[in-house]
Amino acid sequence: MTVAERGAAPAAPGRLRRIRPLAGVLAAMTVSLTGTRVSAIAIPWFVLVTTGSATQTGLVACCELAPYVVVKTLVGPLVDRVGPRRVSSAADSLSAVAALLVPLCHALGVLPLWLLLVLVALVGSVRGPGDLAKDVMVPEAAERAGVPLERATGCAGVIEQLAATVGPAVGGALVALAGPLGALFVNAACFGLGSLIVACSLPRGMGRKAPDAEERDGYGQQLRQGYAFLRGEPLLLTIAVVVGCTNMLNAAFSQVFMPVWARESGHGPAAIGLNNSMFGAAAVCGSLIAAAVAHRLRRRPVFFAGYVLSGPTMFVILFSGMPLWAVAALLAVAGFGAGFLNPILGAISYERVPRPMLGRVRALSGGLAWAGIPFGGLLAGGAVAAVGLGPALLAAGGLYLLTISVAGLRPEWREMDE
Repeated sequence: MTVAERGAAPAAPGRLRRIRPLAGVLAAMTVSLTGTRVSAIAIPWFVLVTTGSATQTGLVACCELAPYVVVKTLVGPLVDRVGPRRVSSAADSLSAVAALLVPLCHALGVLPLWLLLVLVALVGSVRGPGDLAKDVMVPEAAERAGVPLERATGCAGVIEQLAATVGPAVGGALVALAGPLGALFVNAACFGLGSLIVACSLPRGMGRKAPDAEERDGYGQQLRQGYAFLRGEPLLLTIAVVVGCTNMLNAAFSQVFMPVWARESGHGPAAIGLNNSMFGAAAVCGSLIAAAVAHRLRRRPVFFAGYVLSGPTMFVILFSGMPLWAVAALLAVAGFGAGFLNPILGAISYERVPRPMLGRVRALSGGLAWAGIPFGGLLAGGAVAAVGLGPALLAAGGLYLLTISVAGLRPEWREMDE
């Protein structure tokens, strides 16, 4: 062995040490997001088959997502103070315990509706800080690894879409084979694994920094600073409001309309997993293509074309009464359009938000974007109970198209291409 070879040998371990934080963050995001997608199928199906009530199904979904939105919106300064590594690990551990209690209490015969609502509310409350903490750690992990930020955030976006593909497939298959309670055990295991990955792969103190003058202003003042910045950015604020409205309708689709359609059509929970997986797989393809060519295209027309293709059409597809293979194929087309949305939104956010305020502003804008989700299932459950599945699907699809059309006329959208 030559001297040059001996000197080059340690480079690989050094490179592995630098890349490990980024790999750890992305791996933790993968397992926790997959667990969340499994839960999104298992819990609504569990409530639907045990109670037969679409309204109670929507109520349980609301009780999980409302605390998620509220806590995630307010927790930004706390994540900065305590450190995102500690917040992420603790949040995933608590999520695992809460998710595990649902099947255990049911097996013991002590799971009344009020206790189920409490447990899913706990899961939602701790998921919010965990998801935010992982998002905040991505830029620092990219710096430690020497990876461009755009590539790291692109990987995070692809992982989110992959989780949306794998999670529903696993969830639908587990519910069909082992029942919804078996799927919830897998959900708890995913959260536990995410906590372990963060604890073992990320350096202690990651994300922590010495308090600066802004941090000494206090928790409330930091929140107000983030709100003032967001209010002064009309494009970011409008995006958050529009996404909040359409996310509510997406939640209605996934939490109530899809499970009720699967039951009434006789296809069962496996069809939910198939449809969501086809949508998610196509969205991954769309995201990869967007990452390659979207920078050469005007953002505004691509964004709204993807929105129209992915949103209102989903409701029409379920209403049409087509066979399962056709429903799955058309949902894949809708998913392809959806794949172009998040890369554009992510680029706009990182371009306009100063790095020191990224956590607070993303927490607040994310809170607005998620504000309608807790009510989506609740409103959809009431609509199905009042007028039936078909009319409710048409009304939701029409409202989706109206939201996109009216919002697209506002002048601040022109700033997307500046």
